[in-house]
Amino acid sequence: MELPFAESWKIKMVEPIRKSTRQEREVWIKEACYNLFQLPAEQVYIDLITDSGTGAMSDRQWAAMMMGDESYAGASSFFNLKKMISSLTGFDYIIPTHQGRAAENVLFSYLIKEGDIIPGNSHFDTTKGHIEGRRAFALDCTVDEAKDTQLELPFKGNVSIPKLEKALEEHHERVPFIIVTITNNTAGGQPVSLQNLKEVREVANRYKKPVLFDSARFAENAYFIKTRETGYADKSIKEITREMFSYADGMTMSAKKDGIVNMGGFIATRLEEWYEGAKGFCIQYEGYLTYGGMNGRDMNALAVGLDENTEFDNLETRIKQVQYLAEQLDAFNIPYQRPAGGHAIFVDALKILTNVPKEEFPAQTLAIELYLEAGIRGCEIGYILADRDPTTHENRFGGLDLLRLAIPRRVYTNNHMDVIAVALKNVYDRRENIQRGVKITWEAPLMRHFTVKLEPAK
Repeated sequence: MELPFAESWKIKMVEPIRKSTRQEREVWIKEACYNLFQLPAEQVYIDLITDSGTGAMSDRQWAAMMMGDESYAGASSFFNLKKMISSLTGFDYIIPTHQGRAAENVLFSYLIKEGDIIPGNSHFDTTKGHIEGRRAFALDCTVDEAKDTQLELPFKGNVSIPKLEKALEEHHERVPFIIVTITNNTAGGQPVSLQNLKEVREVANRYKKPVLFDSARFAENAYFIKTRETGYADKSIKEITREMFSYADGMTMSAKKDGIVNMGGFIATRLEEWYEGAKGFCIQYEGYLTYGGMNGRDMNALAVGLDENTEFDNLETRIKQVQYLAEQLDAFNIPYQRPAGGHAIFVDALKILTNVPKEEFPAQTLAIELYLEAGIRGCEIGYILADRDPTTHENRFGGLDLLRLAIPRRVYTNNHMDVIAVALKNVYDRRENIQRGVKITWEAPLMRHFTVKLEPAK
């Protein structure tokens, strides 16, 4: 008999969590203006709002923190981190920042000007915000298959090469670089194939455009290449990672995901021009070049986390837990973006809350209902997150409207996954009775989903 799958780690420390009553949650969600970001953490039972900075560090990472060098300039912790990043990516120029959006802010301050067009595969919220905040345009060139959540394809996060070529033919003078997000979060945590990365590089070379990877979940992307793409089954994750980055000129990284740290990020590039252009903005916005926005102890922990999380066993444990939750949802016929991604399940709200009009934000409504059901906090990746069109100021209803259930790394057990699945089933079973959604009473002009205020629609 074949042995069942088990985690590649054992638990050394636990943190208590509290169950609440539905009556309590009804009061709390109203006080939070129906925005789950505004809930205090102690009012949440199982927190799936993000996998960013919410993972559990290993014993090796905690040990490395004790050896952190907090020197203002030239800290050994920076050189530990630089060595690890360069070994994984081949990039020689490294700028640490306090998280991914800081990396975008520093690099984009140098690269992007008003009127520019940045083609890519489903720019995530902060990426789009940093582009549109500079009065430039984020042009989505994701493959059309990503819009069909029930279609089973191995690499639904891919860049559409015809769309990219069309963008460059029409706007090449306004395109400072091409961005590829690995994995494609907005499309449901879907991976990008190495073949697609090669094709993007070929198009970029023809138009003499650099390529930037948004790399928050690059290790998970490498796992899917190993397990799904022909010719890579016998390659290590580190070998695949090195090949992936050979097709890029640089990367931004929120290390709070695949680096498994609570805070941190960086820019890495092979282009000295980018480094020289960005480093002044690092000093202005983040800090000196050898610490940026990070403590020495955090840089040490990140170096270890990058090493650990580019090993197959660690990634397999993480991704199989997401797949386990997907299997529970399959048993209940609950629709989600298929196949299951690496860091989250993206539930298709439009296929569940069919009585809630798009103007009343079905995915946000589903997130609220799941919280009321069991104290589980998810995140809307849909019409509210999409913001308004910067030209027409109308809500953007053209994309997917998903409830993301992001699984923190090395935090919850499969028992928690069972609770999540049954809670979602209970909401699904009463879906016909959910007749109204929510309306916006206040919103910020950019990245409104973090602070938006809502109330039940009439």
